[in-house]
Amino acid sequence: MYHDQGHIPSKLTGFDDTVNITLGLPIIRTSVDHGTAFDIAGTGRARPDNMIVAVELAAGMGRARHALRA
Repeated sequence: MYHDQGHIPSKLTGFDDTVNITLGLPIIRTSVDHGTAFDIAGTGRARPDNMIVAVELAAGMGRARHALRA
């Protein structure tokens, strides 16, 4: 199974709020769970929803990590 095949169910049920998390790194890394959207860049059709969710998730993970170290 390729990693993208695991993304299919989440994209079908929540395309605008799915997030990719890279585990095993010494830093917190989240990103949108879709491609670069170059095909719609500059058309006014792109939406920031996934990016907002990714940033909020990273912030929450950072707060949780900080609380564990305190």
